[in-house]
Amino acid sequence: MAHSHAHSFEEPRRPRLAGALAVVVGIVAIVSVLGMVLLWPSSDDIPTGAGPLSNPGVSLVDATVTGVEPFDCGSTGIGPDNTPMVEGDCAQITATTEDGEDAEFTLDPTRYVGAGMNDGDAVQLIRDAPPEQEVVFQFYDYQRGNQLLIMAAVFAILVVAIARWRGLFGLLGIGVAMLVLLQFILPALLAGKPALAIAVVGSVVIMLVVLYLAHGVSIRTTAALLGTLFGVGFTAVAGAWATNWAHLTGVGSEDDHLLVASAPGMSLSGVVAATMVIAGLGVLNDVTVTQASAVWEMRGLQPSAGPAQLFTSAMRIGRDHIASSVYTLVFAYAGSAMTVLLLLTVYRQDLMQFITTEQIGQEIVRTLIGAVGLVLAVPATTAIAVALAPAARTETEVNGGDHRHEPHAGGAHATDAS
Repeated sequence: MAHSHAHSFEEPRRPRLAGALAVVVGIVAIVSVLGMVLLWPSSDDIPTGAGPLSNPGVSLVDATVTGVEPFDCGSTGIGPDNTPMVEGDCAQITATTEDGEDAEFTLDPTRYVGAGMNDGDAVQLIRDAPPEQEVVFQFYDYQRGNQLLIMAAVFAILVVAIARWRGLFGLLGIGVAMLVLLQFILPALLAGKPALAIAVVGSVVIMLVVLYLAHGVSIRTTAALLGTLFGVGFTAVAGAWATNWAHLTGVGSEDDHLLVASAPGMSLSGVVAATMVIAGLGVLNDVTVTQASAVWEMRGLQPSAGPAQLFTSAMRIGRDHIASSVYTLVFAYAGSAMTVLLLLTVYRQDLMQFITTEQIGQEIVRTLIGAVGLVLAVPATTAIAVALAPAARTETEVNGGDHRHEPHAGGAHATDAS
């Protein structure tokens, strides 16, 4: 009976290449950390504005709705200057705070007719208690902390259950990314530091930790990292150019005006360019990791293939990934701007006039620049991965490990090395 021993592809140890790449990654890490140290804002440079809850006697309290009484408040659907308003009843709401205090407040038609409110709903109220005056309550929001916590817990459990250690490390990577965002990127932007430099440094630090944490320390992961760095660099340069060329000021909504007033030292046009780098970071990381993995898998399947053939094979996968990733970017931004798009449909405003406004123009430029960076990162990462992947082997080397055992007529076995 004939049988063969197939030897699966195992990546050879390449200590010289691994050492050289470790030096390169180490230099990138040192420069990034040094950049973070230089850009780190002092607490005195971070502006603090007076919010609606910072006035004396004003606090936020949890409460439970105990009664809902609709009443006609004269809302006809037309407000001042013919501004459209929701037509319908208002509602007088009674509630009990967590301290046992009785509270009353009014819901306008937008809140009551649009969303509704029922007995037992958990809400948050603004409690305004001016000195020597009656306490006044206003509706602030619904309590949804428990719901968000449960959904986050279900997400984490599913990720760990399916992806196991990789999933756990991926979740840790999310924690690192949020830490860098909240402790470095946002405060530094508010302090008026160079926005693009902040975005690049923060993104590189995040990728250095997340990639090796989630995918392990290897030459393949380093190839993905180098491709990601290319994408980050290109997006930063293209984002700065596009922001200036399209005259994007960053002031496109009422919130932007409030932000400028609260942090006058911050450049919102710089923030627009910075968001182009940060917004596409997750998808960029996805495609670079996929391309590096594709090259390594192709090398295992085609051990004798030359660099050109390996690049061509991996790019077939890359083209499909480009298409799906571009869709991801477009639909993600469309989803975030859905309210504005719906308003456009209602007003039947001219499409070209609408999309050239600051608010929508930002999203379009951000999508296009992110998509171009994503598209270019695919061939760049593939080329880097091909250069770093194990070298092609000859047919003799590939087949040298297979041994076939053919029986002789006399019952003895001869070994035929193929």
